[in-house]
Amino acid sequence: MARRRTLAESGALFSKHFGTAPQCSPSRGSLMTGRYPHVNGLMGLAHGEWELDEDERILPHYLSEAGYETHLFGLQHITQDTDRLRFDHIHSEKNLYPGVSPAVHEANRANTVADVVSECFDQEKFDSPFFASVGFFEIHRDQEDSGRFGFRGDEYDTDDPQSVRPLSYLPDRRGIRHDLAEMHGMVYAVDEAVGTILDAIADAGIEDETLVIFTTEHGIAFPRAKGSCYDAGLEAALVMRYPGLADGGAAYDELLSNVDVLPTILDVLDIDVPVDVEGRSFHPLLADDESYEERDHVFAEMTWHDMYNPVRAIRTDRYKYIRSFWHLPKVYLSADVFASEAGREVREQYAVPTRPYEELYDLREAPQEDENVVYEPRYQDVRVDLSQRLYTWMAETDDPLLDGPVAPPDAEEIRRWPHES
Repeated sequence: MARRRTLAESGALFSKHFGTAPQCSPSRGSLMTGRYPHVNGLMGLAHGEWELDEDERILPHYLSEAGYETHLFGLQHITQDTDRLRFDHIHSEKNLYPGVSPAVHEANRANTVADVVSECFDQEKFDSPFFASVGFFEIHRDQEDSGRFGFRGDEYDTDDPQSVRPLSYLPDRRGIRHDLAEMHGMVYAVDEAVGTILDAIADAGIEDETLVIFTTEHGIAFPRAKGSCYDAGLEAALVMRYPGLADGGAAYDELLSNVDVLPTILDVLDIDVPVDVEGRSFHPLLADDESYEERDHVFAEMTWHDMYNPVRAIRTDRYKYIRSFWHLPKVYLSADVFASEAGREVREQYAVPTRPYEELYDLREAPQEDENVVYEPRYQDVRVDLSQRLYTWMAETDDPLLDGPVAPPDAEEIRRWPHES
């Protein structure tokens, strides 16, 4: 991971940056709109018929209007209709959301995408400012011939399972180590691809005037991570480099949400931030401006993935409060995690009834979020405070979950009877 480490050492690293959702499309939608999933409409997976609301505006729209030439490379997973994104240039021959086709996956592999980016940078003259969104398939799991969902260990340089560091929030078991070792192969591939792109920027002579952002959408595809509102599911990498602003190896531990990224980009570029953007710019934090108001909490949510899983959460620096709105398994395992080696190690313990409707964790005392203190007397003030703040946020943002179960996009088809047609 040398290239991303070098990027952090020459840029700025944010250690408490969280996605709005522990899943692909909703989190990406928040990154691109600066708004929460239940506000922008993308409450489930793009290839599951979920879409941003018709009037939603995303980052390339704002930048295009400001004179930037916009480019899309590789994976996007926000919509099945790429034209809706209104990029000026789309550098791919394949659909840009992860479906079941191996050809789609191959077109979005890190090395393939990075080579396309590098070639484009080599040919472009950059007479006007540009924005490039670059997405990789890695480190998604992929279904193998056996039916297992793994990380294609035969295609990457993986680690020795015995040498990997166990995850603190999961038991140390063979299948989990196996998957971790395979996943590291994809991580190394991403690192190499990042290096290819950074080299292309340098070779084009635009390094000193280019804002580089490296981020991820949610936590890794393991039990108690992806698909959960625990920190392991919501944590998202964030590294920025912009000479004179985000540089010198600066490290920040302030709470940030990925809805904050869009307004920050607009702020840095001196573009007005629309009033309906829900994130807040952390440009003042980077500029060491006293006007910056640090967040004391971030919100997160999940509604639909491969099944109905309605959850809302609030996290402060010390506490996490999670509210579930359905009868759910103890730990939700997305289909890819369930059918993985790691999933097989724990699903008899996790994929069983029933999850408590309320969870409260003292992150200082139990950072693994394995001690639910929601009913302990000494935490009742915290429970009431966080539940009130969560409810208020849901009410103020018209969260449909407060009115009952959220129907899937094809609800009309479900309600339709053959004898009524």
